[in-house]
Formats: sequence, C-alpha cells, structure tokens
Amino acid sequence: MINNAFWSGKKVFLTGHTGFKGAWLCLWLHSLGAKVTGYALQPPSKPNLFELARVDELIYSVIGDITDGPFLKKAMMEADPDIVIHMAAQPLVRESYLLPVETYATNVMGTVHLLEAVRSCRNVKAVVNVTTDKCYENKEWVWGYRENEPMGGYDPYSNSKACSELVTSAYRSSYFNPSKYEEHGVALASARAGNVIGGGDWATDRLIPDCVRSLLNGEKIVIRNPSAIRPWQHVLEPLSGYLLLAEKLFEGNGKYAEGWNFGPNDDDAKPVEWIVRKLCEKWPDSAGYNVDNNPHPHEANFLKLDCSKAKTVLGWHPAWSLDEALSQILKWVYAYRDGEDMRKISMEQIAEYTRTKTYV
Repeated sequence: MINNAFWSGKKVFLTGHTGFKGAWLCLWLHSLGAKVTGYALQPPSKPNLFELARVDELIYSVIGDITDGPFLKKAMMEADPDIVIHMAAQPLVRESYLLPVETYATNVMGTVHLLEAVRSCRNVKAVVNVTTDKCYENKEWVWGYRENEPMGGYDPYSNSKACSELVTSAYRSSYFNPSKYEEHGVALASARAGNVIGGGDWATDRLIPDCVRSLLNGEKIVIRNPSAIRPWQHVLEPLSGYLLLAEKLFEGNGKYAEGWNFGPNDDDAKPVEWIVRKLCEKWPDSAGYNVDNNPHPHEANFLKLDCSKAKTVLGWHPAWSLDEALSQILKWVYAYRDGEDMRKISMEQIAEYTRTKTYV
C-alpha cells in the first residue's frame, strides 16, 4: 500500500508529464502532497487530460525535449529532486514503423540523457525508468514473461524499449551499482507495465481511444486484430506500482534496484474483441463494431506478464478487474461528454481506486 506520509513534501522530477499516464501521475502525486516538476513536450493530442484537468496549475511544468541533454540536465538540477520517474517516450507501435529514427532517439538516447542528468544531481536517491511489457522477446507463448526473460522487440517501438532496458542495466552496473550504494546513493529500477487503459487517453491507433471516439460520434468501432491478447489494466494499476517501487528504492539502500513487472491478473489478459464487445454492452446507446481485414504492420498476437515478483516482494496487487476498469473508463467518458470538471472527476477516481486498494 502507498504511504501517503512518505510522499508529502518529496521533490519528484517526472518526464512525460503531459502525456496520458503522466497527467494521471501528476494528479496522484499532487494529492499525496509531493512537489512535482514535469519535463515533456507539449501534450500529444487534442483534447488531452493534461489540459482538461488543468495539471499545469498543480505542478511546475517545463516544456522540453528528452533528447535535449543540456536542457534536460539544467531542468533537473534546478528541480533538485529526491525521486526521478522517467515516462517520456514515443509510445506507439504503429508510429514507430513510420518514424524509427525518432523513436530510437527518444526512447533510447532519451534514457541516456536522463541518466546522465541524474549523475549530475547530488540529491536523487531513487530512479524509476518506465518501459513496457513489449520489451521482452515475444515467443507467442501462453504464460507470462518474467523479469529475467531476454529482451527483444520485433518492431522499432518494442525494440527501442528493450534497448532502454539495456541502457538502464548498463548504467546500474557502471554508475549506480547496488553493491556500491553507500558511495553513490542512487537506486535505479525499471518498470514494465501491460496495456494501460483509462479515461483521458486520445492517442491514435490505440484500442480504447479509438473505441471512445467511435462511441461518442455514434459510429461503429473498427478493430484490426480481434484475436490479439494483451494484459489490459487501468492506468492507476501500474502507477500504483511505480509509486510503491519508488518508495522502496528510496528507503531500500539499493535492494530493489532491478526490473519489475506490473500487470493484471492472468484472467484479465483478454482478446481485443472481448474488450470491444464489453464496451458496446456497457454503452447506453446502440453500439457495434466491424473488423478491418486489410493488411497491417506486425503486432504481437499473445502477450502476458508474470507479476509474481512484485506481488511477493513489494506486496503490490491489482485492485480493479478488467470489467471494473472498463466501467471506470466509461464513467470518465460520460463526465467528459457532459462537460464536467475533469480534474475533479479524475481525482475522485484516484480516491476511489485508493480505497479499493486498501482492501485488496
């Protein structure tokens, strides 16, 4: 369980704060009393949660490119953080096919620039590099990948995140070695989450945003790969894992400085078509979908995470089932459709999740 007292007054440097996951994490950190400095490009879509929830009023926001090493270092040194959480990324598989150079520059060299900046900041004690479940070499097998499985990645996005993991491992061995923690005082870990879903995501070529756009417009949903199985989870699930991991890193003298999986329970790894049918059933108006049978770039068919380590060692567990996650997304979408205060709605959803988490 997350320790509210721990976060009160902590200085957190968060990259990618204008994105979907980043905006949710800003809201949560603010509710915990943390002092957040965000570093990212402008929000990646219109509309976006960052602007709808007026996140810039709650934190100190720096607009900058993660590949601009000198500017990133300057921003981090001025923030003088206790904890660094790195989420800035080019996060889309299909876009990585179109922009491979930019994807590698952002996801690989961005990680290098971030860790170089950390080396210049004397007060950083904990660093969490957020990658993805797609960093593993996908063998299309039926069981979940564990943290000690080989890195891989078929497409530029997945492979760039595997490279980011290798960069993290190299910096941990070379500069932030847990066996020499007393010398450098930095605990560096990586976090690998499943397919994250939630209100406030308007990215292109993602299942839930595509579904929401179609539902709001009264159009049929179009899906590309109905049988693809993914470890779906509400955005607050992995974020709770990142927060818990950061606490453990800060207080653990290097003990937790390694890779961690944060995914749903096995029975929530469902096919795309299952998700779409559920959303159509839950939507108050008539809704349907079609399958796009045109050729598309390669995407994995079967992907699951084994989260036994996080559950056993960190005491982290998912709180919401996939069905509950979909209900929470639609509750958020209804509020957005009706013009409600989305900061208030999002904060209420965080509070509801936290209450549920207490009893899991």
